[in-house]
Amino acid sequence: MIDKIVVMKFLKFCVVGFSGMLIDFGTTWLLKEKVRINKYIANSTGFILAATSNYIWNRLWTFQSENNRIAIEYFSFILISLAGLGINNFVIFLLNDKFKINFYLSKLFAIGVVTIWNFFMNFFITFR
Repeated sequence: MIDKIVVMKFLKFCVVGFSGMLIDFGTTWLLKEKVRINKYIANSTGFILAATSNYIWNRLWTFQSENNRIAIEYFSFILISLAGLGINNFVIFLLNDKFKINFYLSKLFAIGVVTIWNFFMNFFITFR
C-alpha cells in the first residue's frame, strides 16, 4: 500500500506544480506569441522559471527541507528539472511535430509526464 505521507507529499507537489504550470504556460505564451521567440526557447524559459519557483515552494512546504546545503539541494533539483525539460521537449516534439497535436495540448501532456518524473526523482534524491 502507498504510504499516506508519500501521497500527501505528491498532492502538495502537484499544487506547487500547478502554480509552476501557470508560470510556465504564461511565460511560454508571452515569449512565443507576443515576443515571437522560437517555441523551444520559449518553452525552456518558462520551464526553468517554473522549476525555480517550484524548488522554493517544494523546499518550504512539500518536503519541509531543513538541509542547510541549499545550493547543492537547488542544484540537484535543477538537474532533475533539466532532465525533465529534455523529456518535456521530446514529448512536445513527438506530439506536436510528428503527430501534429496542438502545441499547448502537447505541452500539457508533457507536463503530466514530467510531474511524475520530477516527484519521484526529487523524493528519492533531492529531498530524501
